Amino acid sequence: MMRPLLLISNDDGVEAKGLQALIEMLSSKADLFIVAPDRPRSGSGCSLTSVLPIKQTLLEAGSGLTIYACSGTPADCVKLALDQLLQRQPDLVVGGINHGGNASVNIHYSGTIGAVKEGVLHGIPSIAFSLMDHDLDADFSALCPYVQRITQNVLDKSLPYGSCLNVNFPAVKEFAGVKICRMAYSCWQEEYMPCESPQGGHYYWLGGECVNDEPDEEDTDSWALERDYIAITPIRIDETDYDLKETLNDWEL
Repeated sequence: MMRPLLLISNDDGVEAKGLQALIEMLSSKADLFIVAPDRPRSGSGCSLTSVLPIKQTLLEAGSGLTIYACSGTPADCVKLALDQLLQRQPDLVVGGINHGGNASVNIHYSGTIGAVKEGVLHGIPSIAFSLMDHDLDADFSALCPYVQRITQNVLDKSLPYGSCLNVNFPAVKEFAGVKICRMAYSCWQEEYMPCESPQGGHYYWLGGECVNDEPDEEDTDSWALERDYIAITPIRIDETDYDLKETLNDWEL
């Protein structure tokens, strides 16, 4: 019987510890085909490389594990794998494990989510995993049984066409449980720090913090993560506002 095939990418780069941890967690479950950026690409969202050529380098080709480094974005990596590198369509696209959370509004910026959305656009069930710890040497060991169970569930049950899962883990040694959540409304505040260049003039450094606009709503990913729950948020690639669509039908246009 043929083993499942997982296509994996991330936005922290092919050498990131989170990616290596994901390989260790899933190698017993499936054959793994990794195409990841050759350097960190955090915050790249669904962006594609269009003005430069994309290059790939084969790093490892063993039984059940293939690893490529790619000069493009995470979305480029998935696109390239599906179009040129893979011999068959994967059963699942997996993003991560990201160093840092991708809950709430951050799904719009995350390169890890961008890779997963590319899988969804190709009709492939997809999951993004993120740990709310930016430390390059973060400890991913507590995530293992949850990553394995969630992945196996999607392999067994699949997901609706056009949907994926965004899974965020709090940076704790023991989780309070698992919550199925919606995305919290939030916004970034004080995003750019102005700095003065020694050569004259100014430049800006991205920073700030993401502020939850609805901290008391108990069904959101932000609420769950702040209380040490694992937050699983289903995401639809169809961003149509169906309620507003019905309202617009009543306008005199």
